[in-house]
Amino acid sequence: MTKSPKLAARIEHWPIAGHFTISRGAKTEAVTVVAEISQGGHVGRGECVPYPRYGETPEATLAAIFSMQETIARGPDRSALQTLMRPCAARNALDCALIDLEAKTAGRRAWELLGCPAPRSCTTAYTISIGSPEAMAAAAAKVADRRLLKIKLGGEGDGARIAAVRDAAPRSELIVDANEGWTAASLEQNLAACAEAGVTLVEQPLPAGQDEALSRIKRPLSVCADESVHDRTSLQGLRERYDAVNIKLDKTGGLTEALAMADVARAQGFEIMIGCMVATSLAMAPAMLLTQQARFVDLDGPLLLARDREQGLRYDGSLISPPDAALWG
Repeated sequence: MTKSPKLAARIEHWPIAGHFTISRGAKTEAVTVVAEISQGGHVGRGECVPYPRYGETPEATLAAIFSMQETIARGPDRSALQTLMRPCAARNALDCALIDLEAKTAGRRAWELLGCPAPRSCTTAYTISIGSPEAMAAAAAKVADRRLLKIKLGGEGDGARIAAVRDAAPRSELIVDANEGWTAASLEQNLAACAEAGVTLVEQPLPAGQDEALSRIKRPLSVCADESVHDRTSLQGLRERYDAVNIKLDKTGGLTEALAMADVARAQGFEIMIGCMVATSLAMAPAMLLTQQARFVDLDGPLLLARDREQGLRYDGSLISPPDAALWG
């Protein structure tokens, strides 16, 4: 008789190389929660990042994972998980751990089991933290050979910041993430400054729930929803305000919902961006299954850490290779 699956979970701390700063503040470490589900000599793993913006803490996320212990013990069932838990970081860790366990038990890759195309190497954005124009220009100059840079904005003087970055990295494609830091009054001016700098896309310029102004202006470049969108149910009504959506597994509550959401979003005419929190390669690996559907890939979390976990994803500059089975899936 096959033994029941066993669930383990823990909080991990991963130092960031230097600091990571967005409009909401700076941090020096990534705090992640890892779920492990073991059965029949195999261990499936999933990693998530609890996000204070959504009222999540590592401790509460750990408790939410352990609250599913009896459910997991009755047998791996991702569909039941979607019903029993709301979309959140905890569900993401469990969902990805179940997929990993299923793949390892079957001796097949996760994308084969899920009916996805095999992931290929792709280019990820590389993030420049918000700071003074001079500091951001210096940071951009050091990575000006990277094809895609993601520029954190979200404060007064953003026009000068993006102009300085463009001068420092003239050949890079630029996307901007304002992290809800603009206002309706500054929106058009900031979008115009980004357009003048040749920015391709601006992510979440206005606070979620206060983004109606986006439907009342002529947008000079693509605008992407991040905090305004979580799973399939949150897509309704966004098309008038946004041209793209940022799909993150911690928001969708796992890869299962993320794949379904991507299908619905594309059918509604949205461009797809695949994003991440700052975390290790274990959190990035499942998102690699979405990259072939994406116009923009932003999976640079491990590049921002002082070190990654063993058997992590292979990064050649900004080029990411698909995960090995030893890491995930």
